[in-house]
Amino acid sequence: MSQPLIVGIGGTPKENSTTEQALRIALKGAEEMGARTKMFGGSYLSQLPHYLTGGEDAGKELLEAVRAADGLILASPGYHGTISGPVKNAIDYLEETSKDERVYLDGVPVGLVVTAYGAQAAGTTLSTLRFIVHALRGWPTPLGATIKSLGGMFKDGVCTDENAANQLAMVGKQVADFASKNYVGAELTQSA
Repeated sequence: MSQPLIVGIGGTPKENSTTEQALRIALKGAEEMGARTKMFGGSYLSQLPHYLTGGEDAGKELLEAVRAADGLILASPGYHGTISGPVKNAIDYLEETSKDERVYLDGVPVGLVVTAYGAQAAGTTLSTLRFIVHALRGWPTPLGATIKSLGGMFKDGVCTDENAANQLAMVGKQVADFASKNYVGAELTQSA
């Protein structure tokens, strides 16, 4: 049996942003559960053209990864109480999966990570991501991590706040755990 694939999408155009570092920690949590991971960070998202229905080959690598994914982790900064434009644009590309055998994220576990300076922005951004995942037929994990963006919280890919680090790892572990169970179930169904 292969390992489930968990795809991470998130970050900001700023290199090594808090959001991107938080996403990496969540993906590491998934890896600790035996999952393979692939990340589309801020650099990728900032170069992704605005979504256009049926547009050329833009977003092809992202779409191929999402189609192959057994689980996702979405990470966004809280910008003015909601998700950032680059993260929303990447999510908009998932419209191309509307006619796939697995429509959108049907049955896929999705972990959510939000970084923000304030609790209000973190809460509303997390709620927005949950609504989007439900609209795409995905399954948000029970824990969604909201991380207060404090200067110096992340250093060289390590979160200096133990509670925040544990939350991020737990998001990744929940996605990998649910994906592994779904993956095994899909394999059993296909072999029957």
